Amino acid sequence: MHKINPDECQFCGACQSVCPSDAIIHPEGKNYYEITEDCIDCGSCEAECGFNAISEEE
Repeated sequence: MHKINPDECQFCGACQSVCPSDAIIHPEGKNYYEITEDCIDCGSCEAECGFNAISEEE
């Protein structure tokens, strides 16, 4: 599964717009996105992020 580094996320929404499983959410009151367990690990969000804020969990 992928994860979003909240310190690097610029809250642009690019990752959320390409997620085929709607696994990227905006937690209320936060200025970043999170990836839920609905992630299918396709990597489209990581490829779309221009800020290198998304990586595959180890």
